[in-house]
Amino acid sequence: MENIHEEEKLAKSYDSKLMLRLLSYAKPYWKYLAISIILLIFVTLADLARPYIIKIAIDNNISAVNEPMYVYNLNSSPIDGIEFNGKEYVRKSRFEDESLQSNQSISTLVKDNGTYYLVNGDIKSDFDNIEIIGQGNNPTIKINETTYNSRSLSDEEYKEFREEDISELNNLGLIYLAIIVLGFIFNYLQVYILNYAGKKIIYNIRNEVFTNIQKMSLSFFDNNPVGRLVTRVVNDTEKLNEMYTEVLISFLKDIFMLIGIVVIMIQMDLKLALMSFTVVPFILIASIIFRIQIRKVYRLVRVRLAKINSTLNENITGMNTVHIFAKENKKFKEFDHINSSYLDIVKKEVKIFALFRPSIEIIRSLGIALIVYYGGGQAISGVIEFGVLFAFINYLQRFFQPIMELTQKFNILQSAMASSERIFQLLDKEEEIKNDINAKTLKKFEGKIEFKNVYFAYNDDNWVLKNVSFTINPGENIAFVGATGAGKSSIINLINRFYDISKGEILIDGINIKTIDKYSLRRRIGIVLQDVFLFTGDIKENIRLNNKDISLEEIKKASKYVNADKFISKLPRAYDEAVMERGSTLSSGQRQLLAFARALAYDPDILVLDEATSNIDTETEVLIQDALVKLIKGRTSIAVAHRLSTIQHSDKIIVLHKGEVKEVGKHQELLDKGGIYYDLYTLQYKESFNK
Repeated sequence: MENIHEEEKLAKSYDSKLMLRLLSYAKPYWKYLAISIILLIFVTLADLARPYIIKIAIDNNISAVNEPMYVYNLNSSPIDGIEFNGKEYVRKSRFEDESLQSNQSISTLVKDNGTYYLVNGDIKSDFDNIEIIGQGNNPTIKINETTYNSRSLSDEEYKEFREEDISELNNLGLIYLAIIVLGFIFNYLQVYILNYAGKKIIYNIRNEVFTNIQKMSLSFFDNNPVGRLVTRVVNDTEKLNEMYTEVLISFLKDIFMLIGIVVIMIQMDLKLALMSFTVVPFILIASIIFRIQIRKVYRLVRVRLAKINSTLNENITGMNTVHIFAKENKKFKEFDHINSSYLDIVKKEVKIFALFRPSIEIIRSLGIALIVYYGGGQAISGVIEFGVLFAFINYLQRFFQPIMELTQKFNILQSAMASSERIFQLLDKEEEIKNDINAKTLKKFEGKIEFKNVYFAYNDDNWVLKNVSFTINPGENIAFVGATGAGKSSIINLINRFYDISKGEILIDGINIKTIDKYSLRRRIGIVLQDVFLFTGDIKENIRLNNKDISLEEIKKASKYVNADKFISKLPRAYDEAVMERGSTLSSGQRQLLAFARALAYDPDILVLDEATSNIDTETEVLIQDALVKLIKGRTSIAVAHRLSTIQHSDKIIVLHKGEVKEVGKHQELLDKGGIYYDLYTLQYKESFNK
């Protein structure tokens, strides 16, 4: 199980060295990332453009109906205007050169009770009341105690004044639609390309982590729970995926968006922009407090999730034992305690988020309320246009989103830093069983094995083997016997270099195994273990283990040798029959027979049987013993067994006791000595002796 304090030491908010190393994995995909950044700029521009287009539509077209117009004789206006009743009307806002506006009469459209009037005069839109004096098409209009000449407009005449606005609104609508469509396309491409690159990066990291785990010696797995390693390969790499896809590039979008909003708001109205930014310090303070609190919680979440994974793996793997001893209730309580601990910390995480998000919303709402209060007054008094006020409110709403997302991205970055450090610790873990620089690759062994004064301990000086020496000649059939813990299986592990010895030498064909390429060494040694592990797949793949050089005919031949073909041929799909996880649908004896076929399919020079017949019934054992006589011919074979009946015909029996070689000889010779072997034999067959 992982220690909380160790996790807290590992969890850093940011580490430049770690970040540089993470970025090195992104280097092969820099083109994809560069394209993603370019697309991101276009997406940001599309997002920024939409409120501005609406602002233009409001100020230049929708609200322009009440804007005063200069009146020119037909075809005398310097700017194209609206032709009506022999005159040309041009809105004041269209003139950039004020000198062109002098000495021109002004008319304004005014609405009363659903009727529009063309009034001769510059009428402010904020008048208090209006009174129509007279009847007909040319009534006098009294506005704020001032009278004006006017002309009433029919619906068709009013449309003439609005025709240009309608046309421009149509164009703006099409532009707005085009921006939405282009924004969608750019956003889709950006997300797809970025996630493609991110998934490829994580694919490479996950492969590298798994490859490095495979290189580790068995001692590494003795000290690291499977659940923890699964968390590293799955959960921690997924945290890195979030960093690459949601932080690395998207962070730039938030920056682009903030800069763009600030520039546009300042350009539209500096005073209103500065007032809008008064709430930013409060947002930053809230974000900092949130970041500090959530960082502590994230650390605990990762620790407790790893504990859940580890506990699940242990309990599901050992479910048979749980059922046998009726420990379901006890194990449930243990898991419930760990699960409750995880739930408690997740609830704390939810509470922090539940407090943070509404806090940001309140601050944002206060900012918008401030703009509505101040900006609304400015719009009513004519200092700013209504479209500007609308755009400010819209941009201010968008302004807070990147700030909130930056806070979220910091949390993802924080979590990714912790995950990356744990992953890199795993990647930086050097394999303990290393190949020598000049390691020899041997394609064939004669089969001579020598142990010279070998000492071995799993932990420090707690010796499992002490000064062990023996020689196995090519083609010999050797057996190791001894009480549990005597060191029999350790010798098998050492021959294959699953562990390295502490002192002494192990030689094969006169060559120190440390100078032999460990992979070629293991390829030439076939092992059948007591606890057979089968992979999910089918029968034939579990025999050849994806080695395509082993043909189906060779698989069948090996299976017939060990009599596995008898039960395989009875399966519905024979050699294509599906195998469930760990071979759960097969009996212990069937799994053992498949392990024999697997070892023999690789045609090893040295055959090792580690308690290999312990799970096989008497009838099957007779068949296997018959097959073994043929199989060990011409090969060096080593058997480790508690059932002494299976090794009576061995060329040599080596008796181990507390890590030392105590007796060596044939079956009858050792019985005649009356030593340790005799005691083991009489214990197993005392009923026969009593008879």
